[in-house]
Amino acid sequence: MQPQGILIPIGGAEDKGTDLEAGIIERNRLVFFELGILKSITDFLPSPDSKIEVITTASSIPDEVAENYISAFSKLGCTNVGHMRIRNREDVATFEERLLHCDALMFSGGNQLRLSSIFGGTPFLNIVKRRYAEEHFVVAGTSAGAMAMSNNMIYEGNAGRAHLKGEVRMTSGLGFIDGVIIDSHFDKRGRFSRLAQAVAANPGAIGIGLGEDTGVIVRNGDEIEAIGSGAVTIIDGRKILYNNIADIEFGTPISVENIIVHILSKGNTYNFTTHTFSEGNALVVTDSDSRE
Repeated sequence: MQPQGILIPIGGAEDKGTDLEAGIIERNRLVFFELGILKSITDFLPSPDSKIEVITTASSIPDEVAENYISAFSKLGCTNVGHMRIRNREDVATFEERLLHCDALMFSGGNQLRLSSIFGGTPFLNIVKRRYAEEHFVVAGTSAGAMAMSNNMIYEGNAGRAHLKGEVRMTSGLGFIDGVIIDSHFDKRGRFSRLAQAVAANPGAIGIGLGEDTGVIVRNGDEIEAIGSGAVTIIDGRKILYNNIADIEFGTPISVENIIVHILSKGNTYNFTTHTFSEGNALVVTDSDSRE
C-alpha cells in the first residue's frame, strides 16, 4: 500500500528569508524563499491555519532553531506553529496528544543519532508512521532531520576519509521510507564518496545526496521531485559489477565498478520502483532562450 502522506527531506541551510546582509546573503536567495522549500511545505497543508509542529530534538540550540522556523513560517502566512521541545526519551510520551492534532512535522538539523536513539521504538514514532501511511500528513526534515527519514541512516563519516572502508558508519533511522539512504549538505561538504560507500555496502538501496537549500518531495513512497536552488544526486548500486568492500581490511580504499549516478535539479523527478528519470516540471532553456 502506498503511503498517503508527503515526505520532504531537505539538504540543510534552507533559505528562511533572513534579513539581507551585504556580502553574506545573496539577494536572489530571498526571492527564492518566496517560492522555495519552506513554501513547498506549506503548499501541502489544507489551510493557512493548519498546525505545524517543529521538532528540535537533533539540535544543541533548540529554542533558537525553533524561533527561526516560527519566524520563517509566519512570513509565509502560517502562524499556527508549535515547538515540540523533546530532549530525551522521557519527554516523548508527553507530546503524543499534540502529534494527533497537527498537520505537519518539521524535524530540524543537528545530530541524527539523537533522533534515532530518542524516538526509536516509541509509540510517538509509530503514530507518525501510521499518520504518514494513512493520512495526508506532511513530514519534513532538514539536514539530520532528512538523513534520519530512511531505514538505513548514515550517522558518522568524515568526507575526507570516506573512500576508506569502515569510515562511513550506519545505523537504523526512523524508517519513514524504505530502500534509500539520504545524505545532506552533499555538494558543499564533498560527501559523494561517503554516500557511494554506503550504497556499495547496501547496493539494493538508492542513495540520495541533497545539496544545501535543496530537497525532494516524496510522493507515494517511491517518487521524488527535486526542489530548491541546488542539485540532488542519485546513486544507484543495483548494477554494480566489481565491489571489493567485503574483502578488504578496514582503512583500505574501496573500489566499485559500474555505479550509476543521476543529477536532478528543480522539477526533475526520479522513481525508485521503475528507476526512471524524468525531466518533470524543470525549465528547459533552448539556444534561442539563451540569446534573448
